[in-house]
Amino acid sequence: RDHLNLIDPPPALAVTHSIEPLVDPVFISDLHLTPQRPATMRRFFRFMQADAPGHRELVILGDLFEFWIGDDASLPAKPVIDALAAASTTGQRIFLMHGNRDPLLGHDFAHAAGATLLADPIVAEVAGTRTLLSHGDVWCTSDVAYQQFRAMARSPEAQRGFLAKSVDERSAVAKNARMVSDTEKSLKATDIMDVTPEAISAALRNAGVRRIIHGHTHRPAAHVIDLDGTIAERWVLPDWDLDDAEPRGGYLDFIDGHPRLVLFDD
Repeated sequence: RDHLNLIDPPPALAVTHSIEPLVDPVFISDLHLTPQRPATMRRFFRFMQADAPGHRELVILGDLFEFWIGDDASLPAKPVIDALAAASTTGQRIFLMHGNRDPLLGHDFAHAAGATLLADPIVAEVAGTRTLLSHGDVWCTSDVAYQQFRAMARSPEAQRGFLAKSVDERSAVAKNARMVSDTEKSLKATDIMDVTPEAISAALRNAGVRRIIHGHTHRPAAHVIDLDGTIAERWVLPDWDLDDAEPRGGYLDFIDGHPRLVLFDD
């Protein structure tokens, strides 16, 4: 495995930077799938059977899993991989973006799931409109410490070093990192973990688009932005937690070319 780590591209370098137009996509993100959330897992499989098949493309904008320590430790995720692979065999195109919880999803996972890993951010034609897609954490620029961590976690060199460790070592590191992350989040003001308007405006200008779709913030909404006298849109995907006291989740799709945010009511 250590030898393979030196040969295989690290996850950060296994992404594609351009994709064909998305004709009829459905977007999800922040499912945080783990066996410890059985109701959320069940809702994902139901989504794959009942909601996703009506669309030509399925786009997952990060944090499909609660954590991911490497493709060689993917056995607990096999039912999820199988569900994605089954959708792919029907002709549905599956796209996947790294999140802050699963930046180590790699080529082996993508191949097994029949998915294409996307660069973050990436511009795609979505239902006829050029759109900027991202997990969204790159625009939480008020959280300087997090941005430093993000840069490290997505560094090919750091990923190679981490994946060279044993599965047990990686599991221990990941468990500790999650504990530290949960503690830090409880101490931070909520607005510091949201995207900053300046970062969003800059991203729209740099990409030359008037629509953004992202996740990460767990604040599903449709925002209208005044960008240099023109109207731009920012669509935020919902996170999923069907095991919570207040279950939540949902997706974004398109009706006659117009975005529609659908929140689960069951």
